[in-house]
Amino acid sequence: MACFHPNLSVVNILIAPDKFKGSLSAQGVCDAIGEGLRTLNPLLHLRLLPIADGGEGTAALLTEHTNGSWIECTVHDPLFRKVKAGYGISGDGQTVFLEMASASGLQLLTPWEPNPLKTTTLGTGELIAHALQHNVKKIVLAIGGSATNDAGIGMAHALGYRFYDQHKKELVPIGESLEQLTSIDQSQVNNRLLQTEFVVLCDVTNPLYGEQGAARVFAPQKGASERDVVRLDSGLQNFARVVETQIKISTHFAGAGAAGGLGAGAKAFLNARLMRGVEYVIETLAVDAAIRQADLIITGEGKLDSQTLSGKVVAGITAMAKRFNKPVIAVVGKNELTETEWRNAGLNQVISLVDERTSVEMAMSQANELIQQRIEAQVDLKQDRD
Repeated sequence: MACFHPNLSVVNILIAPDKFKGSLSAQGVCDAIGEGLRTLNPLLHLRLLPIADGGEGTAALLTEHTNGSWIECTVHDPLFRKVKAGYGISGDGQTVFLEMASASGLQLLTPWEPNPLKTTTLGTGELIAHALQHNVKKIVLAIGGSATNDAGIGMAHALGYRFYDQHKKELVPIGESLEQLTSIDQSQVNNRLLQTEFVVLCDVTNPLYGEQGAARVFAPQKGASERDVVRLDSGLQNFARVVETQIKISTHFAGAGAAGGLGAGAKAFLNARLMRGVEYVIETLAVDAAIRQADLIITGEGKLDSQTLSGKVVAGITAMAKRFNKPVIAVVGKNELTETEWRNAGLNQVISLVDERTSVEMAMSQANELIQQRIEAQVDLKQDRD
């Protein structure tokens, strides 16, 4: 691939990639890119700024960025078994960073266990309850990677809400209970909820139910059969009716269907504000200031594809760089976009680890070395050219 030639004297380079999932952390990608650039020119001024998109690794990254500390506790996994999970508290003690996947994620189940009729977000609520004991002002909850479709009633149960059927029998807070829900008891709700701001990081815009809703789009990935999907979608519709009648909160908004309806549940039970994950991270890390100071930005993520263009790290960094008229190179594990597509997205060059001589398996197992090699071979920082 031809090298990109920056039309400027490159001195300051911002390195701001996401992780390469299953291969390198965001910090690891930063380090590998940095090593390659130093081989080209040891006098470069490099700023390493690992980024996350609101998915796995976001809580740890934000905790580290704020010089915070990590706290672990025992909660219940999606199938009510005890599991260790954790969250971060910012250095000033004001903000908690938490990922629902650490307590309620698909990653906690074996391949044959997923069943969104039976899974719960109880553990996520237990993490929140534990964090509230620290009297923080804000809780930032990243909600990707769920194994659940319970609309957050498991989470709410851990925070004092109780759910009943038409016979006044308390329901187990799992996906299949949503069909039977007729009333919500708020008399025992944790009083710290009203004193805490909740921000939910969410990168999908799906509604709660319907053809593009949580059950029809995402439940099959979590083990649901076609019959299960019908039941879950019906349950989500019933949940919406009950919440709107009894809590007076509408569940009709973009992102309500995220994480098996936890988007809606977070709004109903936590009065949460939803934000795109990458936007929150970029804002919190003051990436705009770093971009303004850079001559060239190098970003990256594991795969460059159509999803990238709808809210991942590369898209967020590139959009901001475009505002300041700064060139951007993306280093990726695998590129599935055409040159026209990535140029239209604002990128000046794409460097892929996977090519005709490098398989996906090789790219994942040798990512550190390959990133350095690609940087040395394909990034041209020479200032004197004919």
